[in-house]
Amino acid sequence: MLTQENVWLLNINKSIMKRSLLILIFPVILMSSCALIKKPASSSSEFENYQEDLSESRITFPSLEEQAAKEEISPKGDEKIASANEDLEIALNNLKEANKSEMYWSGYTVLVYSGVDREIAFKTRNDLFTYFPDFKTDMQYQQPRYLVKVGKFVNRIEALTYYHKLKENFPSSRIIQDRFLREGYIIPEPVTDGQQKN
Repeated sequence: MLTQENVWLLNINKSIMKRSLLILIFPVILMSSCALIKKPASSSSEFENYQEDLSESRITFPSLEEQAAKEEISPKGDEKIASANEDLEIALNNLKEANKSEMYWSGYTVLVYSGVDREIAFKTRNDLFTYFPDFKTDMQYQQPRYLVKVGKFVNRIEALTYYHKLKENFPSSRIIQDRFLREGYIIPEPVTDGQQKN
């Protein structure tokens, strides 16, 4: 007589046997499918007579001897070849001329004081004259605040030397970006309705 426990054990044995059978059959199927996909090996004799003409698509360069001979033959008198330095000089002069027409230029300055107290602004300016007589100090009033600035620099790195010296006596100083009036800039006369430039 089969008890419930025996039935349960039989069911477990059947499921284990099914799993083990699947585990054994799966690799066999996998191996046989790989054998079907396998391509037959081609022999090198098939490609023995293969030829392809790539001369039309290849880039050809003249030989160095030909280039040297052409350079020796060409006249050098009238044909002046500008060097990189001359090109750079021309570009810098063009840039300089273009910049002359601009009223302001952008740069950096060291801001020593910024605040609304007029007394402190004048005291800071006087202290700058005392501690650093060779530094050019500029005091401005932009309503409602006073600004005490030192120097006009093209880039931030130039301003760093002044900044480090000023930081010891004026801990609130910092480098800021600013616009400066170009020295030597001549403001063009305004054109009235009756006048026109030719």
